[in-house]
Amino acid sequence: MLAVHWPVRRLIINADDFGLTSGVNRAIVEAAARGLVTSATLMAQGRRFDEAVRLAKATPRLAVGCHVVLGDGMPVLSASEIPSLLKTHGSAAFYDTASSFALQTLYRTFDPKHIEAEAAAQIRELQNAGIAVTHIDTHKHTHIHPQILGPLLRAASSCGVKAIRNPVEPIAMAQVVQQPRLWKRFLEMKVIHLLARRLRQTVSEADMLTPDGSIGIVATGALDDRLLRSLLQNLPEGTWELVCHPGYDDTELQLVRTRLRESRTNELRLLTSASIRDLLRDRQIELISYRDFVRSGQLS
Repeated sequence: MLAVHWPVRRLIINADDFGLTSGVNRAIVEAAARGLVTSATLMAQGRRFDEAVRLAKATPRLAVGCHVVLGDGMPVLSASEIPSLLKTHGSAAFYDTASSFALQTLYRTFDPKHIEAEAAAQIRELQNAGIAVTHIDTHKHTHIHPQILGPLLRAASSCGVKAIRNPVEPIAMAQVVQQPRLWKRFLEMKVIHLLARRLRQTVSEADMLTPDGSIGIVATGALDDRLLRSLLQNLPEGTWELVCHPGYDDTELQLVRTRLRESRTNELRLLTSASIRDLLRDRQIELISYRDFVRSGQLS
């Protein structure tokens, strides 16, 4: 009698923006405690950083990484230490739009040493607070740019961090979630695919680990039950990361410049849904954390 081969599919569900607001913090912990979130990435300069650290320590099953911010935010280091990363001379803020950030990478105006120093400072901010940092990713996936990736990997390595997000979503997967409001992000993902091979090679050469790719990036801000089910039903073999942003759309979030408001509440509902958990079981998709992923990589 022939053995039945079941495809091996593993999924990390990572919540971004830990530390952004109390409502985001509460939603992430809820989605970890009674839902499907296995990992989260914490912002070193998040307005609710201290609260997020406390909650993370009280939720040991949650693997916590660093959500490195190099654009649309504030640095940890002083302006004199990283002047090339700031939008104006003597400014205390990064470039605040994706287009302006991309333009700087195109013209190579960022000093790699400044990128490495700031990224390392953000990771160490978490480690100094008692967080065992399991992985890193970047705000708005800026590490897809080769000029950012190399210095970022050096920073992670110097801090003893071994894993990084692969923000490349399969084109076939991305096509599943096409709808007019997502076309722009779909086209952006097609451009990102041009950099996919270089990203994996650079990560490998740095002796770092990265999943096979991510899902949910194209659907950011529009993820609903139908889209999530479609993504999970079409998940390829391998290890993947579902990028999510659960939160509560409260008065504090209204003070934050973000396009993700009501969508955060919708995602929290999905990530605590019994029917989605049943779908994962039926599709034999194993939920793992970044901590599990790093451990499995070290054993192989």
